[in-house]
Amino acid sequence: MGGVKINKLEIENVKRVRAVKVEPTACGLTIIGGRNNQGKTSVLDSIAWALGGNRYRPSKPQREGSVIPPSLKVTLNNGIIVERKGKNSDLKVIDPSGNKAGQQLLDSFIEQLALDLPKFMGASGKEKAQILLQMIGVGERLAVMEKEEKTLYSERLTIGRIADQKEKYAKEQPFYPDVPYEPVSASEMIRQQQEILAQNGENQRKREDLHKLEQESQRLNEQLEALNRQVREVMQRQEQNQKDLDIARRSAMDLKDESTAELERSIADIEELNRKVRANLDKERAEEDAKEYRSRYQELTSEIADLRQQKAKLLESAELPLPGLSVEDGELVYHGQKWDNMSGSDQMKVSTAIVRKLNPGCGFVLLDKLEQMDLETMREFGVWLEQEGLQAIATRISTGDECSIIISDGYVEGEEAEEAAAPKTWKKGEF
Repeated sequence: MGGVKINKLEIENVKRVRAVKVEPTACGLTIIGGRNNQGKTSVLDSIAWALGGNRYRPSKPQREGSVIPPSLKVTLNNGIIVERKGKNSDLKVIDPSGNKAGQQLLDSFIEQLALDLPKFMGASGKEKAQILLQMIGVGERLAVMEKEEKTLYSERLTIGRIADQKEKYAKEQPFYPDVPYEPVSASEMIRQQQEILAQNGENQRKREDLHKLEQESQRLNEQLEALNRQVREVMQRQEQNQKDLDIARRSAMDLKDESTAELERSIADIEELNRKVRANLDKERAEEDAKEYRSRYQELTSEIADLRQQKAKLLESAELPLPGLSVEDGELVYHGQKWDNMSGSDQMKVSTAIVRKLNPGCGFVLLDKLEQMDLETMREFGVWLEQEGLQAIATRISTGDECSIIISDGYVEGEEAEEAAAPKTWKKGEF
């Protein structure tokens, strides 16, 4: 499959490395093993320096105790040979096509993150997601959607809180089922009371008239006894009086006073009644407010769901570097798992796939400290690399059979014995 890979690398006197030659497997995982401080990481640092330029130059590149300057040689599968040697570790790029070449040519097909994959793996979840989104060309559009979603979410949160407050307030309000819907006016009851009082006053007047007539009748009877001479006049007056008396009695007989006690109680209780009516109206208004806010909350929920669906469709239509890889809530997600929940193998797969997508011309990655993976996880990762046609050169604190080579005291184990058997005078920059 495509992508530039490393065919061979030769390193001398770089950091802890004395002299190392490595021919990595073209596709799959090449593991450089060994104990601590033997030169494993120095091999990776040398590759990064050789291919990535002086930005990867170690602060002290020359092996301590050595008088021979560092020497690096990397042979790539596209025929290009990269060398750094001499006092100043000058770069020399040999292009098989004969074209003049330098760091610019290397930068065209060497992805920087391939030389420093831990930089990507150590980035925050959002930073990883941004790298991916910018790479597939939907970063800006998705950022607009993310901002809109946050705005809608914030508004929905506020609306939801207000709706909860309104509903709580409505539930706390008292309700009186047996009171009228509108506040009652006291003026009508007062008018009715005044009419009854006026009628009762008229009744009282008639009773007083009756009493006067009764007194007059008694007085006349007394006069009749005393004034025989005025019998006829008195009898006439008595007769008329009797008629008036009969009329008055008949008029007063059916009179019935109406009580104002109920109206008085109603007038006295009207403020309490109206308080209850107002309480019912407040409760109704609170319930209506709560319904409106709850309705708006549901509308915002639907808008957020629609926006998330648009985001999902946008990512589905994008050419992602790995099936099952996506971005949710601004973070990388692989098969439904965020970065911190991914297995070590999946983290390596995601990182390597993104690096390949960033620069398809680069077919390798460097991985340090692979001891974090168990053997089964490492095997799965190696199989995946082979399937994808990718090359990974990794270090691991181990001397087990899983290691492709083992570094010991700056040499590949086994080679130092050969060196001892056939002593060699090292020349500057040569093996």
